[in-house]
Amino acid sequence: MELMFSRKDLKRLIVPLIIEQFLAVAVGMADIIMVSAAGESAVSGVSLVDTINVLLINIFAALATGGAVITAQYLGKRNRDNARSSANQLILSSGAISIAMMVIALIGNRAILQAIFGQVDSSVMRNARIYFFYTALSFPFLSLYNSCAALFRAMGNSKVSMFTSLIMNIINIAGNAILIYGAGLGVAGVSIPTLVSRVVAAVIMLILIRKPIYTISLEKFSFRFNFPMIRQILRIGIPNGLENSMFQIGKILVMSLIASFGTAAIAANAVSMTVSGFATIPGSAIGLALVTIVGQCVGAGDYEQAVYYTKKMMKITITALAFTNLFIFVLAPQIFTLYNLTPETKELALTLIRYYNVMCIVFWPLSFTMANPLRAAGDVKFTMVIAIISMWVWRVGFSYILGNTFGLGVFGVWVAMTMDWIFRGLAFTIRFLKGGWKDKQVITSNMPA
Repeated sequence: MELMFSRKDLKRLIVPLIIEQFLAVAVGMADIIMVSAAGESAVSGVSLVDTINVLLINIFAALATGGAVITAQYLGKRNRDNARSSANQLILSSGAISIAMMVIALIGNRAILQAIFGQVDSSVMRNARIYFFYTALSFPFLSLYNSCAALFRAMGNSKVSMFTSLIMNIINIAGNAILIYGAGLGVAGVSIPTLVSRVVAAVIMLILIRKPIYTISLEKFSFRFNFPMIRQILRIGIPNGLENSMFQIGKILVMSLIASFGTAAIAANAVSMTVSGFATIPGSAIGLALVTIVGQCVGAGDYEQAVYYTKKMMKITITALAFTNLFIFVLAPQIFTLYNLTPETKELALTLIRYYNVMCIVFWPLSFTMANPLRAAGDVKFTMVIAIISMWVWRVGFSYILGNTFGLGVFGVWVAMTMDWIFRGLAFTIRFLKGGWKDKQVITSNMPA
């Protein structure tokens, strides 16, 4: 068979995504360090707002995934007109939704924060309101960036989002350093660079996607809603958004449980989770790449290649995760010296991260990377149902059973997390091998562009 993606094509798609994922994790760590310089009330205020923002950002990410799947399938079908139309509608609809969210957040700033978090300390609430205000202003720009990044990935071009992400992160870190350490602006010093960096990133992406050199060029942007096309995007985006939202809510509940185990457990969990972010970077990147690869194969009606590339990419993922996790397993004692941990906390953190490293190599890719080929084929309801059931039964339910009832504490929570992985992984793998995803029609050839 004539392959749709050469080795060079795959490398060109995946390597920039790995770099982009690494930058995101590294910048996240830098942000935590810098915010802490503004004081405890600043850290508390930012962390409270971030729990809200993560849920909202998941909506943008879900829409972007929906748009990427539809666009990739039209590209696979070699229907460039409808590919452009789906790209147009993704940007238009995500922009409209994000503007509505921004307006609600700006108007209901204090009311929303008080409704969710109650009467917190006045200084914490003041910092939370400042951070929420600036991040709310950035919603439309973040949404546009995510949408355009997903569209470039659908074209097989991930270099654009990588370089734009690099620019965005440089602006963010440099701005934080200047405004926090130099100007002493506290939470505002964290917030303003975030807004500015997202504005710049959105502008860059919108300029680039209008250039005629790209497969999907939006030189002639339409502000007219194409509701049949939007429905196609939402058929993928809504289940994915619900899945991500339930996942985040479940994580919040688990975090509240961990908080009851004491300071050492909280600190060990926080540090270990930060370090674990590096362990799964290749898997996250390849998962994003599979949306493009499988989406185009399915659009072309070539399910044989969809299966071929999925198996090939899963082998690469497991190999790459073996390397990253072995690296962290060996160097974990040295890595944890970067943090000011007590001997008790460091020992607990080592236990958590090394257990994670061992379980992660096989079970994480089957749980998370394997889900994306199913989504790319339009099998989103299955992935949503499995993910929600698994999250609440295994990760949340067994966290309380193992952590509290059996007295395993935070280690029990991490065991429950891997039980969630195993259930998802088995369900997704069986679904893929049996081929139930092959009969999920997402796009139609006669869709008006």
